[in-house]
Amino acid sequence: MKVLLHICCGVCAAGAAERLISEGHQVTGYFYNPNIHPEVEYLRRLDASRKAAQGLGFQLVEGPYTPDDWFAATDALKDEPEGGKRCDICFRYRLQQTFLYLPESGCDMFATTLTISPHKPAAVINRIGTETGGDKYFERDFKKKAGFQRAGILSRELDIYRQDYCGCLYSIRVD
Repeated sequence: MKVLLHICCGVCAAGAAERLISEGHQVTGYFYNPNIHPEVEYLRRLDASRKAAQGLGFQLVEGPYTPDDWFAATDALKDEPEGGKRCDICFRYRLQQTFLYLPESGCDMFATTLTISPHKPAAVINRIGTETGGDKYFERDFKKKAGFQRAGILSRELDIYRQDYCGCLYSIRVD
């Protein structure tokens, strides 16, 4: 099956793409993350995703970077805690855009790397994916079977940048 894989970063891309490829799927990565702030961080994560794609041999497509649109969609929830309602809006925003790109991609279904993180609720992400794409959403929990640990190993092997926050302005840790 041809799978359009929404990619949030290189680390998660490596783990999820390797799993899909090992299962016999053809993967096209779709880097769509207008939530990532600041732009220099966006570019770091895009470069890391390119390294993952090159290292694992899959095509990577870069979606548009439209942070102003993302801020407009999430502004009412800017005071929500990390992991709160704003995150659900963010997941939905990115999965909807991935679903809209699906026909152009030539892929059969779409999935997301977001479920590989131990900090993100796979059940919520998969519910949103199914609500967004119906039977075109390939429901997965990539953190299972030590998926997150494998992503870490691959990121070290491929020398992929590892970020220390989710990505949006509101998730940046202040020490």
